Amino acid sequence: MINEILEHNRRFVAERGYERFLTDKYPNKKIAIVTCMDTRLVELLPAALGFRNGDVKIIKNAGATITNPFDSTMRSLLVAVYELGVEEIMVIGHTGCGVQGMDSTEMQHLMKERGIPESNISLMKHCGIDLDSWLHGFDDTDEAIRETVDLIRNHPLMARDITVKGYIMDSETGALRTLE
Repeated sequence: MINEILEHNRRFVAERGYERFLTDKYPNKKIAIVTCMDTRLVELLPAALGFRNGDVKIIKNAGATITNPFDSTMRSLLVAVYELGVEEIMVIGHTGCGVQGMDSTEMQHLMKERGIPESNISLMKHCGIDLDSWLHGFDDTDEAIRETVDLIRNHPLMARDITVKGYIMDSETGALRTLE
């Protein structure tokens, strides 16, 4: 599959397909979006919200949540605000999220089935990584998004004039529901 992707890329560049996507690094709409890596949102989210290439910064991860105030998602938001001119942040979860109900014990079991030795898992635990917490999903998508919004708003390094709001997108229709 990767070879097919690379071949497509060579044709795309040779045919100058990139020209319609040219823009700079600054988001035209001064918005950053934290959303889920779910495949259903790849084209649906920008289409449903009317975003084009260059309009927004999109940061994707599993569940559209920030699990640690110093993780890469929070770092990316700080870069977006201080280096790239972002003024508003949207945290967009979605219906039917795979992280909802995710079980860390089951994931560790799947790791072992795929050849990760128990010693590697034990090493993580001995290094201070709480795998049960780190790999655990959430029970309520709305609440998980609210917690992430709260973390961003109250982060000690986040500018106080930044608007941060949470939303849930319907994974089929693209309809957006505002969280209060």
